Amino acid sequence: MLYPSVTELIKGENKCRYSLVIAVAKRARDMAEAAEAREEKLTQKPVKLAVQSFADGEVDFCEPKNL
Repeated sequence: MLYPSVTELIKGENKCRYSLVIAVAKRARDMAEAAEAREEKLTQKPVKLAVQSFADGEVDFCEPKNL
């Protein structure tokens, strides 16, 4: 089983799996680009770091209500 689970990450109002995937992908890309700009080597894969940042509450996502 993966930690954290998808159901844990999408708890709350106006959240769905699709929005989570998009948010994690954008966050991972931003993290990878920032590390590259600083000439750092990431110790873990960017997607894992991005998922962990959502699980820890560092960042959050929400769907627009009018979709």
